[in-house]
Amino acid sequence: MNAGPKILVVSRESSLLALLEVVAGANSWQVESASSRWEALERVQSEQAPELVLLDLVQSDADGLHTLRWLRRIRPDLPVVVLSHSENSAQRAETIRLGAEDYLSRPFAERRLQMAIQRHLAMDDNGQSEMEIGSENIEQVDEEMFLVAASPAMRHLRAQAELLAQVDTPVLILGERDSGKQIVARLLHKLSIRSGFQFLKISCSALPSDLLENELFGQERRVVAGTSRTTPGKFETCEKGTVFLDEIAEMPASLQTKLMHILQDKYFFRVGGDTRVPADVRILAASHTRVEHLLAEGKLREDLYYRLSAFSIYVPPLRKRKEDIPLLLGHFMSRLARHYDIQARTFSSAVLHACQAYTWPGNLKELESFVKRYLVVGDEELSLRELERKLAANGESERPGTGLELVRDAEPESDSRVSASGLKSLVQSVKGEAERHAIVGALGQTHWNRKAAARLLRVSYRTLLYKIQQYNLAPPSAYLPEMIPGVKSSGHGQ
Repeated sequence: MNAGPKILVVSRESSLLALLEVVAGANSWQVESASSRWEALERVQSEQAPELVLLDLVQSDADGLHTLRWLRRIRPDLPVVVLSHSENSAQRAETIRLGAEDYLSRPFAERRLQMAIQRHLAMDDNGQSEMEIGSENIEQVDEEMFLVAASPAMRHLRAQAELLAQVDTPVLILGERDSGKQIVARLLHKLSIRSGFQFLKISCSALPSDLLENELFGQERRVVAGTSRTTPGKFETCEKGTVFLDEIAEMPASLQTKLMHILQDKYFFRVGGDTRVPADVRILAASHTRVEHLLAEGKLREDLYYRLSAFSIYVPPLRKRKEDIPLLLGHFMSRLARHYDIQARTFSSAVLHACQAYTWPGNLKELESFVKRYLVVGDEELSLRELERKLAANGESERPGTGLELVRDAEPESDSRVSASGLKSLVQSVKGEAERHAIVGALGQTHWNRKAAARLLRVSYRTLLYKIQQYNLAPPSAYLPEMIPGVKSSGHGQ
């Protein structure tokens, strides 16, 4: 019988170790303890390294934070969950900045601790990989927006957002156009203590300078001697809520200066007014342009950047999280079918393969437009030809592995339908293909080093071996069987 995943607990507290022994025993986990920083660092560099570290911190634990710094430096891929003796917001913020995957403050229930460990081991109670695609990978953030987190990159982003939501400070969200920055901003608001108040988005590129100033800060106009008419701005109407400033670099320098006052002093003046107005809002900002270019061109003030970027999130483009594409296709199809009152269409393996071969430079907007045309026109061959043309236009038609010609013959055109609410069955139909694609991608990226691939996918080595066998995967001829321990000469992976 294979041993379960190994967890290293860095703590001197016997009661915590006793609790973890109980939780581990119910989940077939192995728990080891280290009582000092040096012992912990030695363990994570050994051949029997743990798959998760639980780091116990006490109030103002400088030594514990130093341990966290070294753990992230030595093993940046190793998840670290911080356990704190109190809800210390400054300590929470610092551990997040240093790269902790999670932060749990006491007292915490046994179930909460167990769920946190399971999440960061990327395994469920049955030892199966959480990368299996299901409805739990889709999170509704408001009536129209949802977050799909089937890929390792997006699962990491979701965990990062959950942590940052608890720290009531500005966050800078970076990523290409239409990659989902607004979705992340709404998720941060939803998970924060401000979720019961307003979320307002302002596009800094959509309004000229004077209108943007009025929109943000409001206006105070003198009507008759001694009286005035006040028009509140977004920072005033969104009190205790969240303001999302999209394309922050498009904000004029004069307004960036006024924004600095809100971040530093927590107040502002209306346009034409001389009365201080308190500002109790959380500011989230986003940009699609590389920060170094913005600073070099003077489009973003350095002092404002440093204020905003103490915490930042990078939203990867669609081409770097292709495991999410099947779920995105299904969710777009379900939502658009309801909107247009048309029966939803299923996606054949041919269409799924073609969609995952294409790089989607327009990200989510381009993918949604593709689904809309597929829903309305319903011509699979036409959709495949459209993707072929785009690949050719992008100079990708000769890229190894796209295989569109083979994909088009993979299965006959299907006219099968699902109901508009049939997302669950659609997810099940594409689940295996998405999971297989994720595994093949990780194995290829690590040159069929299965332990490295398991770390990349954030699953246990045992789970990855099971999945390789389940999908009958074999290394390409470039990786000779004798070079891969445990792979028989037939070429089939274990």
